[in-house]
Amino acid sequence: MADLVIRNATIVDGTGSPSRRGDVAITGEHITEVADRIESEARRDVDADGLVLTPGFVDIHTHYDGQVTWDPVVAPSSLHGVTSAVMGNCGVSFAPAKPTHADHDWLIGLLEGVEDIPGTALAEGLPWDWETFPDYLDALDRRRWTIDIGAQVSHAPLRAYVMGTRGADPHEAPSADELTQMHRLVREGIEAGALGFTTSRTVLHRTRDGASLGTRFSTADELIALTSALTEANAGVIQMISDAYQDADEDFVGEELALMRSIVEATGRPISMTVQQPEPQPERWRRMIDWVAACAADGLPVRAQVAPRPIGVLSGLDASINPFMTCPSYQELHRLPLPERVAGLQDDERRSRILIEHEVVPAGMVGELTHGFHKLFPLTDPVNYEPPASRSILGLATAAGRPPAEVVYDLLLENDGHQLLYMPLHNFASGDLSAVREMLLSPHAIIGLSDAGAHCGTVCDASFPTTAVAMWARDRAEGLPIELIVHHLTQRTASHVGWRDRGVIAPGYLADINLIALDELNAHPPTVIRDLPAGGKRLMQTASGYRAPIKRGVVTFAEGQATGDRPGRLVRGPQTVAQ
Repeated sequence: MADLVIRNATIVDGTGSPSRRGDVAITGEHITEVADRIESEARRDVDADGLVLTPGFVDIHTHYDGQVTWDPVVAPSSLHGVTSAVMGNCGVSFAPAKPTHADHDWLIGLLEGVEDIPGTALAEGLPWDWETFPDYLDALDRRRWTIDIGAQVSHAPLRAYVMGTRGADPHEAPSADELTQMHRLVREGIEAGALGFTTSRTVLHRTRDGASLGTRFSTADELIALTSALTEANAGVIQMISDAYQDADEDFVGEELALMRSIVEATGRPISMTVQQPEPQPERWRRMIDWVAACAADGLPVRAQVAPRPIGVLSGLDASINPFMTCPSYQELHRLPLPERVAGLQDDERRSRILIEHEVVPAGMVGELTHGFHKLFPLTDPVNYEPPASRSILGLATAAGRPPAEVVYDLLLENDGHQLLYMPLHNFASGDLSAVREMLLSPHAIIGLSDAGAHCGTVCDASFPTTAVAMWARDRAEGLPIELIVHHLTQRTASHVGWRDRGVIAPGYLADINLIALDELNAHPPTVIRDLPAGGKRLMQTASGYRAPIKRGVVTFAEGQATGDRPGRLVRGPQTVAQ
């Protein structure tokens, strides 16, 4: 007798095959039967008539490296259908770490700078019950969560551990002995259960002190020496973020693509790299996707890691940034509690001063964030991640015959100062998601880049899965089949990192299951909460439409609330289907 039979569901099995109506039986942690109709009785029945049944979603690009040491729920991801998550991306993590305050503080500054995770929260929350990467995995193995967790060996902490302060300098190369030691540590990490090796080569990644990462200019010799440890172990993937998708220098782009190809040719291991559509280079993504396709045609396991919606930032009075953050008269208030700040901003004389000061446009990215009113939108409920230009601050101001700065000033004071605004920075260069649609149609693309667990005060993209299904499979006029979107979120991501035991609704696979009321599925606007260690704040985003998510056969949420069950665990290395 099965423990649970889910009956009368519309099954989207994760493989991309056409959906069908049927029943699914679960015993213990695994699916035991899938049929049009299961006649046998079960200890528990669930009638899923009208619901879509999918595998649990697999997010391969998160930064929960710190959060999983104190948070068993692993939200927001667990609120958005994710049942398995991979962390340690972009070359940053917390292991290996020498057992000194200085080394711990440097790693905290690394994640605080690169991933916008409050340093005070990390300083209080991290237990540091590890030194080596295998130690870190052992520490995680002692914990349980609502979802499964996998980790990767990260380049930046590895360099610092072996090379000391030289490892943080992008212009310093490791000696032969240091390279040998790093190679050995990567091999030990993979053999202990790491899913791969990750690195960063982007100017955007900087430490708390504004320094570039030591990994930024790593040579082909260094990268091949480290990733060859994966070849020796015959396991593991490579994840890289490079500026190839956004740099204006075409020669540089060619060099970066050649570097990545040389790594794959030398190691034979799968590699994925970030592909987005930045506004200054709106067509570069096509070159990247075509390059990936050419590599695949040559038999090289190269994948483009893409997002299912814009990559954007959130701003507001209670967020990390807002359009008036550079104005001296606002800065006088910015350390005050939100209610006092709102009261101060309602003063007519201060308002006039701030609006005058705002006429000075800062250079670079800061100017874009504070004055890019053509692509700054008020968040709605549910959130519209493809809003029309008429709903931008500029569009609203034009319709009202008012200056955009005045319109955004008033908006920020709404909802007692809690109103958030959304600015898509990537994947929205044409004002729509036509480029994203083409990326998702590439057979060599995988959904990633959610950065869940990071950018606590500016980004909340852990909700990618909810948006992907609701927008592409239900709402958008030029949508995509639900079977393709679910395949993207399940089997395609899981198999890329070697987790072949999940992501499919079939006998022998893990009973990681979402039951979705598709007509109710929505991502609600993010809100700022203060539940991090030391009272640190982060963005939280809830969802509607998920019915009783199941992890390893156990229901983890009921009516949107965690049940208290923690069936999730550390998953070491590649996995195969149970026989």
